[in-house]
Amino acid sequence: MKKEISPMKKLPLLCWLFGINFFISAFTFGGGYVVIPMIRKYFVQNKNLLCESELLDMAAIAQSSPGAIAVNLSVLAGYKTAGLKGAIISGLASVLPALLILSVISAGYQAFRDNTVVSAVLKGMEAGVAALIVDLVYDMCRNIFKEGRLFFSILIPLAFIASFFLQINAALIIAASALLCLLECFIRRNEVTV
Repeated sequence: MKKEISPMKKLPLLCWLFGINFFISAFTFGGGYVVIPMIRKYFVQNKNLLCESELLDMAAIAQSSPGAIAVNLSVLAGYKTAGLKGAIISGLASVLPALLILSVISAGYQAFRDNTVVSAVLKGMEAGVAALIVDLVYDMCRNIFKEGRLFFSILIPLAFIASFFLQINAALIIAASALLCLLECFIRRNEVTV
């Protein structure tokens, strides 16, 4: 449960939000899914500003919203912890490192394009990114299975089969999963009222 933050503590929180989102964006390679474990570490585990279920909900919203998952998740986490100012500061902090890095790279594109050291470093980082994504998927599935709801325990492998084996577009899988969950919610609500 989120605590109310006094105005005196807002400024340090806003500064922390800027710093942590800048740090996460600057040192996280591999896309939005890699940001989720970092947000978990700093917002859930270290600062206790969010709970695990809030993070999972925000990750689902960030993934299904237009734009970069990392930026969407940073904005949502900032909003949840410090309101509109937190969302704006988190959004700026999450796009600033990429803007600065791409500006430097584009200025020296010819030097980076054929550099074998840069290519080797980027290839090596792929293994780390893959490990972080596997860890994230494991944690998310474990938390969903802990709830003990049969519907979700069946939906996860079905979504995996649809993606991995049937090569169905991820957007369609997300939309179908959302619709199925909505339908399941209405069915459960009707069972309770009957």
